[in-house]
Amino acid sequence: MSKIRYWIAVASKEHVDVGVEDGIAQFCHGKLGPAKRVSKGDWVVYYSSKLKLNEAKPCQMFTAIGTVSDDAPYQFEMSPSPKPYRRKIKYKKCKAVEIKPLIPALDFIKDKKHWGAIFRYGLLEIDQKSFDLIASTMLNKNVAPPVPDNII
Repeated sequence: MSKIRYWIAVASKEHVDVGVEDGIAQFCHGKLGPAKRVSKGDWVVYYSSKLKLNEAKPCQMFTAIGTVSDDAPYQFEMSPSPKPYRRKIKYKKCKAVEIKPLIPALDFIKDKKHWGAIFRYGLLEIDQKSFDLIASTMLNKNVAPPVPDNII
């Protein structure tokens, strides 16, 4: 089995909520490349800079967390176009967490003054220490999250 990796995906809270309800994730508006980067057993945390895609109202929270549960991306026909690529995710029950209080302790954010710039790519791999901090806050735990069922 390959090493577990930790990811942050970026989407509006509205889109994250739909993904959680459906047990899926789309990365970078459904592009294949990012969907291929994550592997079964990897952890994904969603960061939502906005509440809705085409509105300016900020959210600035980590809004969902779960593990990739399938072996490969699959294409989904929403309409004749687009046909986004998706991954199946086992989401955990969690609370949304504001990012600003965590920024000083998140090692993947090198430029603390311009912290939002790192999220512009839509999907980024992060270090385990930063993931553990985010996850323990979202899952109301004082320790690292449990190992996913499919890892043991």
